[in-house]
Amino acid sequence: MKVFVTGANGLLGSNLVRELLDRQYQVKAFLLPNSDMRSLEGLDFEAVYGNILEPEGIHTAVEGCDAIIHVAADTSVWPSRSERVRAINIDGTQNLIEAALQHKIKRFVHIGSGSSFGFGSKENPGNETTPFIGDKYGLDYIDSKHEGQLLVLKAVEEKNLPAIIVTPTFMFGPYDSKPGSGRMLLTVQEKKVPAFSGGGRNFVYAKDVAVAVANALTMGRIGESYIAGHQNFSYKEVFGIISEVLDVPPPKIQVNDFLLKVGGFLGTTMGVISGKAPKISYPMAKIACEQQYFSSAKAVEELQMPQTDIRVAIKDAMDWFKSAGYC
Repeated sequence: MKVFVTGANGLLGSNLVRELLDRQYQVKAFLLPNSDMRSLEGLDFEAVYGNILEPEGIHTAVEGCDAIIHVAADTSVWPSRSERVRAINIDGTQNLIEAALQHKIKRFVHIGSGSSFGFGSKENPGNETTPFIGDKYGLDYIDSKHEGQLLVLKAVEEKNLPAIIVTPTFMFGPYDSKPGSGRMLLTVQEKKVPAFSGGGRNFVYAKDVAVAVANALTMGRIGESYIAGHQNFSYKEVFGIISEVLDVPPPKIQVNDFLLKVGGFLGTTMGVISGKAPKISYPMAKIACEQQYFSSAKAVEELQMPQTDIRVAIKDAMDWFKSAGYC
């Protein structure tokens, strides 16, 4: 089977390409021209270059492939409202759907976001049936990922698109060349995290998500969504774990929610005035104050998703950062 992968050089994409190659799949990676390829060095795959906003290039590149895994997305959260983010995450997804239908792709695996579902508490975490509430933050990233997911489900229902949706939570792992989520680890390593908020979230090993996504090529139910997560931690807990793994002192001050939101409001105001991204915006401050906990039971059962301790993910991420010269 030849698998077409968008966003192959990101954190999830880089781990996914390795997982697919280990299973003897042929991989065709669809990348932006001049992409950073450090995370894919030495791998035996076919690279093709284009833009998911250009349908003609997608159709040419998809030719001869059996499956599509659509990982590419714009995860920018500043500015909060962005036509570019919406175009990539909504229009780009629609272009991939149309290419899949035209070329009679056998399986379409769409990578969504855990934020497309409502969250819950540790005792009663959110799952795939919990209604979406992310629109309250006013972030085009969250809204557009949800809208892209709805496009996939609509195509399943109306056009028989053979699609499955996998929605990761907050991932740590190697090959985070941007870096994205790994920035949290690097700032702890550099002792630049003076405090933490009262919220929390679900954390997962990127390699476990890659396994679930690869399994979705042959497992799972068409038209179903799967939250790919693992451990629910407060920020106090996860910073303690990160500090333990990295052998550095943990941050000890918890910021009051009200003060954090005031700081976020001021950050947004100054960002608008200066045109520069603030350290924290008002929407991100609101998110940091909430306990966004999820259950991955469905992905574990139906996609046989592994559940590796987050300590392994942190260590692997930092080992790669060190080998790549990030720290």
